[in-house]
Amino acid sequence: MHDRAMSEAAARSVVERLRAHGYEALYAGGCVRDRLLGLEPHDYDVATDARPERVEALFPRTVPIGAQFGVILVLEQGEEIQVATFRGDGSYHDGRHPESVRFTDAEGDALRRDFTVNGLFFNPIENEILDYVGGQEDLKSHLLRAIGDPSERFAEDKLRLLRAVRFATTLGFSIDPPTWSAVQQWAPEIHAVSAERIREELIKILISSNRLRGFDLLDQSGLLREILPEVEALKGCDQPPEFHPEGDVFVHTRLMLSMLAPDASLTLVLSVLLHDIGKPATRVIDETGRMRFNGHEGVSAQMGLRLLQRLRFPNEVIDSVIPAVRLHMSFKDVPQMKTSTLKRMMARTTFDEELELHRVDCLGSHGLLDNHALLIAKREEFSHEPLIPPPLVTGHDLIALGWKPGKQFAEILEAVQNRQLEGSLTTRESALDWITSKFSGQK
Repeated sequence: MHDRAMSEAAARSVVERLRAHGYEALYAGGCVRDRLLGLEPHDYDVATDARPERVEALFPRTVPIGAQFGVILVLEQGEEIQVATFRGDGSYHDGRHPESVRFTDAEGDALRRDFTVNGLFFNPIENEILDYVGGQEDLKSHLLRAIGDPSERFAEDKLRLLRAVRFATTLGFSIDPPTWSAVQQWAPEIHAVSAERIREELIKILISSNRLRGFDLLDQSGLLREILPEVEALKGCDQPPEFHPEGDVFVHTRLMLSMLAPDASLTLVLSVLLHDIGKPATRVIDETGRMRFNGHEGVSAQMGLRLLQRLRFPNEVIDSVIPAVRLHMSFKDVPQMKTSTLKRMMARTTFDEELELHRVDCLGSHGLLDNHALLIAKREEFSHEPLIPPPLVTGHDLIALGWKPGKQFAEILEAVQNRQLEGSLTTRESALDWITSKFSGQK
């Protein structure tokens, strides 16, 4: 595990060496903010008036990760410390990156940053805070405020739109009204940002214990409409009141988010967000006047797959979320399931999260947890042996009985396994006898 005390020791060592050679060097940005909030910084960044080539000359192990912006990665005491030369930014041509930079002093560097609480410096040698932007006051007020003109800050770098929501969410801060107005104004421009960067900010919002506030801020800012239009489209999609007294699909989804544990996994949160996105496309009123969403879980899975791929989510996330979405309606059939079907369901690697998705789906609608209680009881009942035990017979046994490999192989082996899971076949001998009597005329 990353040792944050070691990270600070390494950053301090970098500061000391730069200062020993006559340069100004300070902790910068998020690590200063977090320390002042009493939080443990994730990492330490150093800002200095030393030019990038001087930084490279002073430290034996460096990587020029953003040399054109004055950023050098220094490898110190086994830690990676980003060292950035104080800079001011030229004009931004792509809504993300400055066309040019000019090297400046600490105050000039603070003024080009995004929010006041991220524009603070700290001198660890003299234990002194340098605040050119009013960041300390905003930290005390729990206020997120853009540095300078908010509209200019967001016009420069559209990623800051999502960062505003992320910091307000993870820090629990309110957003300064002019800053918030500028977020709403610029929200349609978020597409200037790469899918990968959007995804990373979205993940930080969704895994926060304060995710409901983050979801609401995404919604109210207009960013939800831009980056998750499939979720936005749930607004106004009404549902049968006898099953969904809470309201439309959007209200239902938001309510489910509010019921998740603070430490809910990313895959569970995504499963909740996506489980019903197929409802608007499948909503029909049948001949009896009943509202139906037939097959919405399959459509939700298809749409969810496209959404996660669009935002470049890794396969391991997709492989957990999409089965949970596709199978979430199967939980209504639990009381009628054969033991073999139930055991196969419970043996799925995604089952624990599927069960929690089912729980909040029920609590966020009709409130009935009968099937959830039944599954908890079954989990206890089945806990004394493997859900899927080693098979009693294999393909080799069928060949020995004179069967030729083919489609029927799988059918026979599955039929045997079903009876094994039901408990009616318990030994290899009884399984072979059953195969011989049941399938003897079909060779």
